[in-house]
Amino acid sequence: MNPQTELLDLAGLRQLELAAEADGLPLMQRAADSIANWVRRHYPLASRILVAAGPGNNGGDALFAACRLHRAGYVVEVLLPAAGNAAVQSALAEWQALGGQLRSDLPREIPELLLDGLFGVGLSRPLQDEWLQLVQALDALPCRKLAIDMPSGLDAGTGQPLGTALHADVTLSFLCPKPGLYTAAGPDHCGEVIIDDLACPTTLWPPHAGTLALPDAAPLRRKRDSHKGSHGVLSIIGGAPAMTGAALLAGRAALAMGAGKVFVHPLDTGLMLDPLCPELMLRPWQANLQIPDNHQLVLGPGLGLSDLAHAALSRALAHPGPLLLDADGLNLLAVDHALQQQLLGRRAATILTPHPSEAARLLDCDTASIQADRVAAVRELSRRFGCVVLLKGCGTLLAQYGQPYRLLRRGSPSLAVAGQGDILAGAIVALLAQGLPPLDAAHLAADIHASAGEHYAEQAGGPIGLTATTLLPLMTRELNRRVSLAGVPLF
Repeated sequence: MNPQTELLDLAGLRQLELAAEADGLPLMQRAADSIANWVRRHYPLASRILVAAGPGNNGGDALFAACRLHRAGYVVEVLLPAAGNAAVQSALAEWQALGGQLRSDLPREIPELLLDGLFGVGLSRPLQDEWLQLVQALDALPCRKLAIDMPSGLDAGTGQPLGTALHADVTLSFLCPKPGLYTAAGPDHCGEVIIDDLACPTTLWPPHAGTLALPDAAPLRRKRDSHKGSHGVLSIIGGAPAMTGAALLAGRAALAMGAGKVFVHPLDTGLMLDPLCPELMLRPWQANLQIPDNHQLVLGPGLGLSDLAHAALSRALAHPGPLLLDADGLNLLAVDHALQQQLLGRRAATILTPHPSEAARLLDCDTASIQADRVAAVRELSRRFGCVVLLKGCGTLLAQYGQPYRLLRRGSPSLAVAGQGDILAGAIVALLAQGLPPLDAAHLAADIHASAGEHYAEQAGGPIGLTATTLLPLMTRELNRRVSLAGVPLF
């Protein structure tokens, strides 16, 4: 149990709060201490601070923090737009006993820091009217902003703004991480995320719904007495005419991530060699092509939607070994009930790696519905198809039915270019071929892929200009770093 990495759903979080209350833990006072301590570390005394306090417990945290900062010597103004619950009233009485006044509107003098304590994790419906206008006005202030628990207006479970949401520079979140901090629009609203568990004993925690923790890379350590057959064999099926590059990228990624041997079976029968990566063994796809049972399969990169592609998918689903479906492999699956039944009958592991639009086709809905609740979408995909599912996007999510879902914190807009999905598909199956379980292989490969994108942005001074091929040596370096640190927790 690690409070920095375990994700609770809203019901679990409420259960934890009630358990802490029953145990006599003063969570609100600890939260106020945490907020005040952060401010003291980052702002000198006499700095001007505007505290926006809402009507719920989030507002109580903010008001008690305002009291501490006022006593410490900061110039604190409090905006309290509406009467609050009992916790807010208690904090308000302390504030007024200190001689503190309340504002009904924004100050003319711009503060150096805004403490956003309007709404936290309890917000469940879109902001409207005066509340929406207030959050928009606070968001427009030209000062740094510290969000308490969650930026006001941001859904803690989905990472989607409820009408509108504040853009914070820093979010100080309490007890545990929430998925909305890391997925969908969350990262663009939260800025730097800090988790403070408020010294809540782990014995009080209910079972977690998800995790940020990464799998250990220890199984990828290599013996000196090894050979190419020790590290797995892959076959990649795809590469229809005019789309052969996708299959080649997947093959190159598999080699870069350590697969022992990689075969590429392009549907374009005119492709016989990858001149930039002659290590790839190209055998054009034919209806009578036999793929050995011990091969790990990738089907989808550049596959197309032809009758030949459909037949290849049916053959792949009958393969007795592990299979990853991506791109047009998913699009063909989405519209063919017979193929779906074939998938459900597979005994070997299957991994699906959709982006949101592909996920929408698989669930027969629209992309907006997927993005509205990405956690629910990835869990439903895993349940419906009986597969390990990796849902791409900001805050990539992974699920295997019956297990806690997994969420990636890393990522970069540098990866938003063509070919990155093909790279990820080859990388996942390369790790699978080297012995990682399917969920761990998908998780670790996705995190290495995301980390390499971050490294590129750091080295290039920004996210623009990354190509899929350029990413491969960065991924190899990151994988070797993870293996060398195997046994040391990474999250």
